[in-house]
Amino acid sequence: MGHVEIPESDISGPVGLAGAPRPRTAASRNRAVAPEQSWRAPTTVERDHAERPRARKRPDPRVPFLVLTDLLGLGAPAWFVLRAGEQPGALTAAVPAALLWTGVRAVRGRYARRLPGESAGGPYGPLGDWLALIGVLAVLLAVRGGGPDPATAVAALVPGLALAVLAGVAGRLRRETRRVLVVGEAAGLDRAVNLLNSRKGHPYTAVAVVPVGPDAPDCGTPVPGRLAPEPADDDVSTVLGGAFAHDADLVLVAPGPQLDDDRLRRLAWGLHDGGLALCVLSDLSGVAAARVRPASAAGLTLLHVAAPLRRGPQALLKTVVDRAGAALGLLVLAPLLFGVALAVRVSSPGPVFHRQTRHGRHNRPFTMWKFRTMVADAESRREQLSAANESEGPMFKMRRDPRVTRIGHALRRTSVDELPQLLNVLRGDMSLVGPRPPLPEEVSRYDERELRRLAVRPGLTGLWQVSGRSDLSWQETVSLDLWYVDNWSVATDMGLLARTVRAVTDGRGAY
Repeated sequence: MGHVEIPESDISGPVGLAGAPRPRTAASRNRAVAPEQSWRAPTTVERDHAERPRARKRPDPRVPFLVLTDLLGLGAPAWFVLRAGEQPGALTAAVPAALLWTGVRAVRGRYARRLPGESAGGPYGPLGDWLALIGVLAVLLAVRGGGPDPATAVAALVPGLALAVLAGVAGRLRRETRRVLVVGEAAGLDRAVNLLNSRKGHPYTAVAVVPVGPDAPDCGTPVPGRLAPEPADDDVSTVLGGAFAHDADLVLVAPGPQLDDDRLRRLAWGLHDGGLALCVLSDLSGVAAARVRPASAAGLTLLHVAAPLRRGPQALLKTVVDRAGAALGLLVLAPLLFGVALAVRVSSPGPVFHRQTRHGRHNRPFTMWKFRTMVADAESRREQLSAANESEGPMFKMRRDPRVTRIGHALRRTSVDELPQLLNVLRGDMSLVGPRPPLPEEVSRYDERELRRLAVRPGLTGLWQVSGRSDLSWQETVSLDLWYVDNWSVATDMGLLARTVRAVTDGRGAY
């Protein structure tokens, strides 16, 4: 049963939602454990399953706004264009068109509440809705006969499409935070909660956990309830009660031996009947959702995983964007580059640029350019500082490196010292976005997993740049780079470039 006591354990007292009455049926009493076993079920209050709490339905506040936006966004411009074109019945044509537009959008699910990161039909969704509207209006005009000029009518509907596209882009940029209750065995709980609450850039926050079995989680998150190792009639009540106690709007289940298919299915029934959203944790860590396609066969749910992008139109487009972006950047930033070069030259003896051998795609070495931020003999003094290395991996880093010059601190904090790498991007040695380019001595210590970082071109910026830079541990840096190597896309690159501006402005982890 879910409401149990654990003798001789560091977790004392009743397990389950504290103070919540539990259903107790004859079937559940027959599953009680033997007296000599360590689990002992106390007597609880009888309660029917119909008394399970139901989720507080939260209407999506965006729906009225979206409907009104579509109504006015298509109706008002359509009326104006038709009237300007001296078409008969401009108002009587614009109003039905606006109503049909919202109807088409509603039928195609554009106003439904979605999970964070889930797009409402993708970038081509509004276009598909608009073409469907054109088809419906064409049929109505053919049946009715007469009406406005077809070319003018289509032109009148274009502003509505443009506004819908802009609204979709704004919706994807808007992030809705989900409060998550995690259910599973202790090991799975700890891993899920630690990752969710330690990493940024996602909309999920673990607010509480409901462990399965006697093991205590070590994630430091509140434990409002606990499920017994075996299925029990109060599984759903425990989870629902824990979710309501911490105002969670999503239950994340980490499957395991004690949460088999049948138990998970019954838990899903209860949660959905109670009005709570359910999400099941997959073991496919490091795989972007865009690469996963679900399918069904023989009663099984299959997840097809697409191969990472290595060639094709997106790879070609990435190369074009890299070269064009680097050329434009060098042209626009030329005055800044000249000023920084002059400041480096007069502030300390030594060359303006620091040239260093790095390894790129397929482990090929190349010469990387940076503005010099250290004293001229920095490389020869590195061995003396090896004991002060603050990285646990092959990468060397110090928060207060004595070799960094005064102007070097400012250049590193603003990442201006990296700008000469635009030359490397223009030559094709690097990309605008990619993993951090490693040194030869670092690569010599790589294992097979870390060598996969070299499957793509290194980048001027990347996930490591927008996620903390030098504040990241070595394993965190590798994990971020590997995620990028397997899941990059041109759209991902554009998002990372935008986030880089904020990361550079913030300056955290730059030293």
